[in-house]
This record gives sequence, C-alpha cells and structure tokens, in this order.
Amino acid sequence: MSRQHEVVVIGAGVSGICAAIKLIEAGVEDVVIVEKAETFGGTWRANTYPGCACDVPSGLYSFSFAPNSEWSRLFAPQPEILAYVDRVARAHGLAEHTRFGVEVVGSRFDDAAQLWRLDTSEGPLSARFVVSAAGPWNEPRLPEIPGLAEFPGEVFHSARWNHDYDLRGKRVAVVGSGASAVQFVPAIQPEVGELHLFQRTAQWVLPKLDHPVPGFEKRVMRRFPFAHKALRSVEYALMEGLGVAFRHPRPLMQTVQAVGSAYLRAVVRDPALRAKLRPDYLLGCKRILFSNSYLQALTKSNVAVHATGVAEFRGNTVVGADGTTAEVDAVILGTGFHILDTPLADIVRGADGRTLAEHWKGSPEAYLGTVTTGFPNAFTVLGPSLGTGHSSAFAILEAQVAFLVAAIERARREGWAALDVRPEVQARYVDQVQAALASTVYNAGGCHSYYMDANGRNSFSWPWSTGELTTRVSAFDPADFTITDVTVPA
Repeated sequence: MSRQHEVVVIGAGVSGICAAIKLIEAGVEDVVIVEKAETFGGTWRANTYPGCACDVPSGLYSFSFAPNSEWSRLFAPQPEILAYVDRVARAHGLAEHTRFGVEVVGSRFDDAAQLWRLDTSEGPLSARFVVSAAGPWNEPRLPEIPGLAEFPGEVFHSARWNHDYDLRGKRVAVVGSGASAVQFVPAIQPEVGELHLFQRTAQWVLPKLDHPVPGFEKRVMRRFPFAHKALRSVEYALMEGLGVAFRHPRPLMQTVQAVGSAYLRAVVRDPALRAKLRPDYLLGCKRILFSNSYLQALTKSNVAVHATGVAEFRGNTVVGADGTTAEVDAVILGTGFHILDTPLADIVRGADGRTLAEHWKGSPEAYLGTVTTGFPNAFTVLGPSLGTGHSSAFAILEAQVAFLVAAIERARREGWAALDVRPEVQARYVDQVQAALASTVYNAGGCHSYYMDANGRNSFSWPWSTGELTTRVSAFDPADFTITDVTVPA
C-alpha cells in the first residue's frame, strides 16, 4: 500500500463513495479510500436488523448522478440500498481506490510539511487533503446501565444485530424506541415469546405511505429518464412542504401533529396504552418516525410497553426507573449512535496539536458543516448543523462534495499548500445558524433530543430549506479562507 496520497477519504459509505467519484471525475487521480470494514456501504452495511429500510422516498435517497429505476418499494429496504451503493461504487472503479480492513486510529496536521499524517491499523499514511466521511451514524451508543455487563443472557445493539441468536419464543427486552426500534420491533414481535419495550420518551409516529413499485412504473423510469427526474421533483416538493412546518411549527406542525394523533387513536384502542404512547412535545422536535406496523405491534398480547427508562439489571431482571420489572432472556439496544460526540473527534489533531474535541468543547461546529478552523485541508461530510427532518442525506452530502471538490481543484490549480477557514467566518456562520434555529420545532418543540449537544446547544440541525442548503453549502469562496500559497516539500 502506497504511503502518501493527494487525498485520503475516510469511510466507504455513501459520503466517501460520492467524494471519491467526484474527485476522480475532476481529475484528482491519487485518491484512496480507507475503510475499516471489508466492503462498501457504511451504515447500510452495518445495520442489518430485521425490517431495516429507508424512511426517505427511494427516488430521493440515491445519487443524483446514478438514478435507480429498480427500487422494489417507495421506501427501499436495506438489502436493496446496500446493493445499490455497492454497485455504484464498483461501476465507478472505486474498488481499485479502496483499502478495506484499514482503520484510522489517529491523525494530525503536520504544519511544517503541510500534510496530514494518519496512523492506521496498517501503518502510517500521509495526505495533502483528508475527507472524513465516516458519518454520524457510525458508532453505536451503548448505555452505561448498572448490571448490564453482567446480564447472563444475550445482549446486542441493533446496529450489530446477532443473526445467529434465535429469538423465537424468547423473552426480549428492547431498550429504546427510536428510528431503529420502530422498524425492528414489528419485525420480531410475531416470533418472540414476550417483548418488553422500555420507552423513556414516547415518539410521534406517522403512517408510512409505502407501497410496492409496479413493474409498469419501473419500465417507464427505465425508458424515459425525464420521468425519473419528474418523480424526484414531486417527492422533493412534498418533503419540502413538510420542511416548511419544521421552520414554522405553529400552526403548521400542529396541523401535521393532528394526523399523528388521529393515527394513534385509530390504531391503539386501549386508553391506558395510548396514554403511554402519546408524546408530550410538538411533532418534529424529535425525529419523526414513519411506520404502518409499529403501533400495531405494540397492541399485541405478547407485548408490554414500559413507559420508563431502565435503572438497572439484576441478573435476568430488567428494572425500570419507575420500579417495574421484567424477566428476560435477551436485551436488544435501540439506543442510537454517538452523533454529536463522535469518537473520531478525539483522534484528529489540528495545526495547534489539539484534538477536534478539544476545539469543540462539547459543541461541534464547522463552517457550512464541512470545514473547521484550525484543521487545514480537512473536510467533513455530513458534519455539524446540516441535519433536517425532511431532507435526503444524499442532497446534503452531494452539496458538500461539490464544495470540497471545488476547494481542492482550486488549491491544485493555484498551487496552494493549505487552506484553513477563517475563525471569524466560522463564528459568524455558527451564530447565524443558532439564531435561525431558535424558532424552529427542533429548538422550540418542548423536548430534549439527540440534536442537542453536551452544552445544550443544537449542533445537529439546519434551520433553512434544502434548496438553501444545496446552494449555500456547495459554494466555495476562497475569501473565507486563510491561504498558504507555497507548497512545502514533504
């Protein structure tokens, strides 16, 4: 393996694949992807739990430059998405540019040489530019609950599903009720003996307008590319309509919430169970969940909903914070990911020798969610303050990739050794984002979500439309950067 490259991309999920493809198309041939797993796919490789599927329409959840007319459903299942991502990567020749089974364990910017020095599981690497494309849904969050480590039965996180463990007839505790649980709970409910859902916070669930894609529609999409573009435009318009409600929650989001309330009443007839499942915050404050089977599964006779967090484990007994108990054989953790406290921040050191985590001090920030002052020639895809409740991640990451490709192209053309976003530019941008977030449902909806960082600041969400995101985030302006003109030999 060569030890020095022009660009190193960390991660072979959708973000890393897009970055590598667009860099190579721009004429940057010395691009290498390092991926700790053995194949492409990222989060769609890691998450294989039963029922795993997209919650964004498939027409939007795909690369704009690689339309797919073969989705089997409006909301594609995980195996199809993984196959699509892998196919696009290999069709663009990325297998030749990727080093699988290589994990980055540390990196620092060498100011004297104007290079990034990376420590990997296969030895050191150097790069002029680094693209961090590991994504926010990379590292599962494992709760620190007393007694969990000593639990005598089976324990696994939904993102590390143990397919060798037979759930049939077992008493199963599910800890967490978020986006993963809403998919796997109805998938496993019919086969388990008992299912105990420990739900710290109720979630708003809306009907999922999913359906199989008819063969006729696939044929039209295959034959007429403009039809596929038209479908994407319609899906985009519908999602942007929902986005307006996120930014103007009263009365718009209250109207959408009425749909959720009616759906809950229609599905859950038991008043006591319905009370447990009704959130006390405005819809959209947390991630909106879509399902046609989750609430239905919770009404079944082998399911118990415990409206409480887990206080401890005593042997095979799960003890809720309210004192309720359940004897179980297995525990499935649907407890999310390290999104704003990504472990990667602890191993990346900037020009001053301090880690990204030390710069952030609990509140991640990056100009346009992509570059952080003090970390020259480094780009993050799907970084801070770019999440929305209505946009496709593909739209976000493609805008960021357009930005970083333009920056790297310009640096190569002008002979710039390094470019580092100006501190005042980043600070002004962060202030604008925070001011705009104040009136959105993310901040004003009356809940505490994973959007909030360790300091209580929303470092996850984007407060404007997807159109503004793609326009603004894709625009590289050299005036925003401190430029080092002369390339310093390594």
